Amino acid sequence: MDIWAKLEDLQQRRSEKWRKYPSDVLPVFVAEMDTVLAEPIRAALASAVEFSDSGYAARDALPDAYAAFAHRRWGWRPDPESIALMPDVARAVRTAIGLVSEPGDAVVINPPVYPPFFEWLSILRRTLVTVPLRAGRLDLDGLEAAFAAGARVYLLCNPQNPTGTVHTRDELAAVAALASRYGVRVVSDEIHAPLTFDSATFTPYLSVDARGFAAVSTSKAWNLAGLKAAMLVAGGDSVPLLERVDEDAMSSTGILGVIGSVAALESGEDWLDALRAELDANRRALGEALAPLGVGYAAPDATYLAWLDFRPLGLGDEPASVLLERGKIALMRGLDFGPEGAGFARFNFATSPDVMAEAVSRIASAL
Repeated sequence: MDIWAKLEDLQQRRSEKWRKYPSDVLPVFVAEMDTVLAEPIRAALASAVEFSDSGYAARDALPDAYAAFAHRRWGWRPDPESIALMPDVARAVRTAIGLVSEPGDAVVINPPVYPPFFEWLSILRRTLVTVPLRAGRLDLDGLEAAFAAGARVYLLCNPQNPTGTVHTRDELAAVAALASRYGVRVVSDEIHAPLTFDSATFTPYLSVDARGFAAVSTSKAWNLAGLKAAMLVAGGDSVPLLERVDEDAMSSTGILGVIGSVAALESGEDWLDALRAELDANRRALGEALAPLGVGYAAPDATYLAWLDFRPLGLGDEPASVLLERGKIALMRGLDFGPEGAGFARFNFATSPDVMAEAVSRIASAL
């Protein structure tokens, strides 16, 4: 099964990954994969174009397809009626936070964490409270302190971006207990969940907390970000709040995103498993290649993102800038993930072995 696109074909793409930097720079920064489309998705989209099916999106089969997929993969089946369509996870997260808090309310996050979290809370005029990860895991004592101090919402990232940590069921159950005790609503960004490796077990947050929300999408696992479709899943106790969701969230969802997502969830699991095998090989090969260079790296349990520690190499707080200048390779700046990212950079290994080898070669030359 073909997974990876050829470099010469990638360089013809018009996405941000391949247009942000000059052509002599190798991009491994943004969370976009170098895959070809899974054949069931390609066929579904081609059929939609053939019939000029390009109007406004409807719910169609997407909530049912996601519920069935979640049951097959994780043994958890949400009620399709608890699922609202969204154009992307960003809108889903902001919508959920808006449903359960007011401007000025405190929202907790765990840096280093996905950079838009900071932006979303600023847009919503919420007060940011940080409880940094402790050795890559959730700091439950820190969370309790933040909850006790009056936080209203906890924005969780599971699997975690950029570290690739998959929070355990015990950790999530502890979070749910704290949230219940202090009246905190948890909103879980689970966009990378289908990309969990066999070294860990993904637990949907709503399987342990009926009061929370989850933001989900096919966009990362099947590389469909540009098609604009996601879902906001409400825990049973939070379903009535969905009645307050803005109507334009549905109208902003892309119909091709819905069509592609249904195809991915219903017919794209073989492709997904083949991809996961390729990514598993890449995450291991990356560790072997980086070890002689002195770059710190712990293989992630999920995602195709590697959180690289350049602090021992004396490249300063922004090693990505040094690597771009010296090696013509673009990683994502660690400081974008919070102050805890000083000396780090994020590397996207969702690419062919040949391109990954070239990326490591450029890092080596820069060092």
